[in-house]
Amino acid sequence: MVKRASIITVLVLSLISSCYGQVTVGYYNNKCGTKDVESIIRGVVQARFSYEAAIVAFLLRLQFHDCLGDKQCDASLLLAGLGSEQTAVPNFTVKGYDLIDAIEAALEQECPGVVSCSDIIAAATRDAVVLAGGSYYDVPMGRKDGLVGLASNVDLPPPDISVANAIQYYGKVGFSALETVVLLGGHTVGVTHCSVIKDRLYNYKGTQSADPDLDAFYVFFLGNIICHNDPNAVDMFVFLDSPDSVLTVDNSYYKMLLAHKGILPIDNAIAFDPSTSGYVNDLANNNDYFLDLFGKTIVKMGLIGVLTGNQGEIRQVCSRTN
Repeated sequence: MVKRASIITVLVLSLISSCYGQVTVGYYNNKCGTKDVESIIRGVVQARFSYEAAIVAFLLRLQFHDCLGDKQCDASLLLAGLGSEQTAVPNFTVKGYDLIDAIEAALEQECPGVVSCSDIIAAATRDAVVLAGGSYYDVPMGRKDGLVGLASNVDLPPPDISVANAIQYYGKVGFSALETVVLLGGHTVGVTHCSVIKDRLYNYKGTQSADPDLDAFYVFFLGNIICHNDPNAVDMFVFLDSPDSVLTVDNSYYKMLLAHKGILPIDNAIAFDPSTSGYVNDLANNNDYFLDLFGKTIVKMGLIGVLTGNQGEIRQVCSRTN
């Protein structure tokens, strides 16, 4: 209990150090006539979630890549075109743009030129997380949209990043080691491809065999049922969490890690590295604890490099500047 209390203290102090500035909860109150901006966003997300629950994974990844790709939560990832952030290799498989466009169109009908695309991303992600079993969290708003989004500015961590380098990467934007582990908890609804993990399954570090840290049965399942050691085989999806929980925001991801079923190298590494293993254990043993910290950490991520006031603009169409 003492250890857990100290962990919470570290996070709270870290969150206190992040000043909201001009970004506030309830920013759009009374700014859309008689309509409630967050209700409009929530309605569009609910409609989409009703037939495509995977939208929670799409939106979490979209917000993560928008905020951390160029260290600004300014919807620069939504800008389309030659040389845009969308053309950077890590962003090739980002999805959810069409949902953001649908929300933006609905808001423009009610109160044109009022709500930024960057705020839409933050609120829509929160709503999808809640629909998928996560805890509700307030989203500070009032962001403006960026004017530039370049592939050359994208810097995202690879799946085989070491724990030390991951902590350093996230630390540069103000996250603690605990918050780094919590952010990776977004993999609870994540997927990857067989091509990304083939070396762990078939030729780990040139040994012509699987990574010994992976559960043997899981290696057989992944290596023979889902994936195939054949360059001509279809590059199948691989869930980063248990298949029966992959569309639910919960702490089962951490339980998978402790069972030696972490899919990506960084997933496996945080479970057994001395600097992060204690956090993984705490999160695996208490779902409410994870959900509370996950919401707070996503809020903190959503404040990275925000534009406010006279900075940026409110785009009329999210995929291009005004």
